[in-house]
Amino acid sequence: MRGKPNPQSVLFVAAIDLEGRIRADHPLRPIKRMVDQDLRQMDRRFQAAYSNEGRPSIPPERLIKAMLLQGLYSIRSEAQLVERIDHDLLFRWFLDLATDARTFDATVFSHNRRRLEDHGLIADFFNQTVKRAIDAGLVSADHFSVDGSLIEAYASIKSFKPKDAGDDENNGFKSRNAEVDFHGQKRSNDTHQSTTDPDAKLIRKSDGKPARLCHALHAIVENRHGLVLAVEVNSPLGNSEPATALSLLDRVKAQFKLTPRTVGADKGYGQGPFLEELEKRTITPHVAMKDGPIGGGRNPFNKYHRRKNQPSIQARRRMRRRSRGKGYAISQRCRKKIEERFGWGKTIAGLARTKLIGHWKTNQQAHVAGAAFNLVRLRGLIA
Repeated sequence: MRGKPNPQSVLFVAAIDLEGRIRADHPLRPIKRMVDQDLRQMDRRFQAAYSNEGRPSIPPERLIKAMLLQGLYSIRSEAQLVERIDHDLLFRWFLDLATDARTFDATVFSHNRRRLEDHGLIADFFNQTVKRAIDAGLVSADHFSVDGSLIEAYASIKSFKPKDAGDDENNGFKSRNAEVDFHGQKRSNDTHQSTTDPDAKLIRKSDGKPARLCHALHAIVENRHGLVLAVEVNSPLGNSEPATALSLLDRVKAQFKLTPRTVGADKGYGQGPFLEELEKRTITPHVAMKDGPIGGGRNPFNKYHRRKNQPSIQARRRMRRRSRGKGYAISQRCRKKIEERFGWGKTIAGLARTKLIGHWKTNQQAHVAGAAFNLVRLRGLIA
């Protein structure tokens, strides 16, 4: 017998058991258990971030978990995230939101993002995932890898205008997407700035690639399971990769008491001062080196020949000799795990092109993406 839909609306609905509606082997179940435990340990931090008077706010635990869902399920915007929470029982269950409870507005994220940043709540949540991995014995305390990548900014190349330009261009009518001719113009980060995202810088990834407005993403992972230990978003200018790598190593040492024996990196880090700093920290660099002579070779007429005994050149020579060892080869193979982290963050967690403005907001998104990646890895490793 053919069944037919009943157009009659239901007047009364019995209470729905969300716990019973989610299957026992759902991938979110172990993630929810870990997240709830980590957030309970941050209760004092949450209490200090809010006043004891006034109307109750949206629980900060719920906001962080919602941002985590956005990264895990590749949701493009916060408006779409709130719409998904409104009708998806799985999301309501993850957020501990009753079926008849009213969903919060998408502007709640904008209103609370600065509070979360000022009290370091997003970074602390990310650190909780790292501490969980350390306590479970899943982190290699001896071998790390560092690398950097680019996050395309939420700004059009047309917004890259001279810094001393007045407001005359904004007067009068113009089309929604006006035509702009850049031929004959010399543009650089020294003289121009994006009017949409001033923190974004015009940079190209390599020769033959188009220049885009981007932020720089830096990360440190451990080589055993590829878990993310630290992330940071800043400007891609000024040789930021080596300087940020040293800063992240100091941060990992201060927060987790971890000092690696070796650090692997690509050719972008093969600079003498960076290698020297690693050796001063009693860390053995496993950095890929560019081909060719170091320090000018044996040509006495080369201007670098007189400086061949400088400490930075000697550090590069030691790295060249070290690259023939077996440990270097193993470290370079494990270094590719950090590329998997960047690939996951860009294809799944929305870091290919951010929807946020500024370094600190994008840095929050990168920390949420790093926490989501660690939780997905821990779900399988702990099980």
